Amino acid sequence: MKERIEIREGSWAELGEVAGEIRRIVFIEEQQVPREEEWDGRDDACRHFLALHDDSPLGTARLLPDGHIGRVAVLREARGLGIGAALMRAAIASSRRLGHAQVELAAQTHALAFYKNLGFTAYGEVFLDAGIPHRNMRLSLID
Repeated sequence: MKERIEIREGSWAELGEVAGEIRRIVFIEEQQVPREEEWDGRDDACRHFLALHDDSPLGTARLLPDGHIGRVAVLREARGLGIGAALMRAAIASSRRLGHAQVELAAQTHALAFYKNLGFTAYGEVFLDAGIPHRNMRLSLID
């Protein structure tokens, strides 16, 4: 399946309807994130990434103007298929093109190993965001 994953990059106007639905299912329904925390008003300023397999949208992520990656979400039925890693690689590549020296993210603690496998390093203490334990991570883009 990995070779048949397509990643689209675009604005919220271009990808938001579909990306927003994935985020609603994963964050608001599954993880019980309050709606007002999920919809933080920052989407219009971000680059968005949408993962599709056979034209079915399965995952999304966003890159904030300051180089933070967030809102990485993959539908339950598509987890473990490499979609999250493909989204992250696309967001990292976009960040490089934009000239960022590093990318950062706040990882849910259950996903720390996933991000570590992509080269990210954790720093700081565990903190709660929307009632979910997180830890900050960063990846240097300077070789």
